[in-house]
Amino acid sequence: MTPHPSRPARRRLRSLAGQLFAVQIVIVTAVVAGGAVLAYLFTADRAESAALRQVRAAAVAVADSPTVRAAAVGPDPTAVLQPYAEQVRQDTGVDFVTVMDTHGIRWAHRDPAQIGKPFLGHIDQALAGHVFPETYTGTLGPSVRVVAPVLDDQRRVVALVSAGITVEAISDQLRGPILALTAVAVGALAFGGLGTYLVGARLRRHTHGMGAAELSHLYDYHQATLHSVREGLVLLDGAHRVLLCNDAARELLGLPGGSEGAAVDALGLPDSLVGALLAPTPVRDEVHLTADRVVLLNTSAIGPGLGTVVTLRDHTELQGLTGELDSVRGFAEALGAQAHEAANRLHAVVSLIELGRHREAVEFATAELALAQQLTDRVVAAVGEPVLAALLLGKAAQAAERGVELVLTEDSRIDDGVLPVELAPRDLVTLLGNLIDNAVDAAIENAARHPGPPEVTVTARADGTELLLRVADTGAGIDPQAAEEVFRRGWTTKQHGRGLGLALVAQAARRNGGTVELGRERGAVLTVRLPLRRPPAPARAVPAQPVPGRAVAAQAVPGRAGFGGSRGVEVAG
Repeated sequence: MTPHPSRPARRRLRSLAGQLFAVQIVIVTAVVAGGAVLAYLFTADRAESAALRQVRAAAVAVADSPTVRAAAVGPDPTAVLQPYAEQVRQDTGVDFVTVMDTHGIRWAHRDPAQIGKPFLGHIDQALAGHVFPETYTGTLGPSVRVVAPVLDDQRRVVALVSAGITVEAISDQLRGPILALTAVAVGALAFGGLGTYLVGARLRRHTHGMGAAELSHLYDYHQATLHSVREGLVLLDGAHRVLLCNDAARELLGLPGGSEGAAVDALGLPDSLVGALLAPTPVRDEVHLTADRVVLLNTSAIGPGLGTVVTLRDHTELQGLTGELDSVRGFAEALGAQAHEAANRLHAVVSLIELGRHREAVEFATAELALAQQLTDRVVAAVGEPVLAALLLGKAAQAAERGVELVLTEDSRIDDGVLPVELAPRDLVTLLGNLIDNAVDAAIENAARHPGPPEVTVTARADGTELLLRVADTGAGIDPQAAEEVFRRGWTTKQHGRGLGLALVAQAARRNGGTVELGRERGAVLTVRLPLRRPPAPARAVPAQPVPGRAVAAQAVPGRAGFGGSRGVEVAG
């Protein structure tokens, strides 16, 4: 279907630029026309006033002339006054100078045929001795005139003088200024129209030819979309100030209302996040930690020096699920190893039976089963929280497979139902899982350099007011000078680490109103304290004092292992 040829024109007129162009043209035309009319009226008034002053001066001068006074009482006034009046008329530039008697009968006139005829106009005020102006239509047409009395020595009116300029003559004087004024008005209108057109064309480019209603709807859609999307969106200008920040971004970054206009480095964001936002190069899928969230950051430049678009996605839950997945993967690997060990033990039992060593076969199988059950019973008895119990058993199996002795202290105890509902099991996995993983890695790394059995000691205790999770290792420890940096994203001692584990621990503790403490015994000691009945408090990293106590150890014995490769449970001093 072919569009109607007039539709584009109507579209332009309906656009905001077209509407503004029409309004501005009307305004410019009205202003120019009004100015021209006012200028014309002012000029006409000035011309009429000047003409009135000119004829007044001529009439008064003739009336005061001794020649006129003498001729007015002489025997033949016309013979004297006619040439005199014509000379004055030519000298002063007025259109007529008329001299008459007190009855209005002309003695002198521009047209000699009018001499002896009555004056066309009013003479009453002049007879009373006053000089007065008027506009009247005489023999020469409409004119601006002044009538003045001629007084003798006794101040009696003996004659009258009228001098005037025709309205046509005044109009002829105005013709030049009016033409100039008209030319100026037309030029101003053309210039104003051209300027309006250029402004309208630029506005049309910026508004893409849309009308006011379309722009209003577009703004409404923009606002609805901006504040309904779950992803955070931040627009920065060329000076890295916040131009726009939607609700999701405020929630993810913990920004207060009215952040628009503030510089990025003045928002109180983590240093690593500020550095990524200020980076001149684009950022792709970088993981950053805020006060209580894990966000995925992407930045893209709008244009050279124009600013940056920042998008943020909440990866807090995803990071927790990743940690749980890592734990499940570790459990699966441990179960695989257990299956392999169970197959070896089963072959040993079968071989003993085939050799007729039934008693030894029963003792071997019973001992292995008791060792595995002892560890499970000890953990389950001490930790009633099922998530923590499962995590400890899985980590014990993992540690044993890697040759690390996992120790659960004797004073560890968390009864079922003690932990508040607000404390998410996912946070418990994040806290204790990351601490144990880091401790196991540190113990193995230190054992490779310094011979000795690697060991990790875990304390999990709830005393009614707080939950204490404490993990110590036999690693090299952490430099006290790095105590402030250890909980920041990116800090790691591993060659291929991402530096997220301890940062996530600090974040989870902060989210639940707890603290993370860093100390040292044989190696590093990390202690998390979470209030069970206290309001939330910000996380902080401070040195911790060693906690003495006895420990229950799950020791690894190569070639013979119960659950997780542990041989048994014994008390370590």
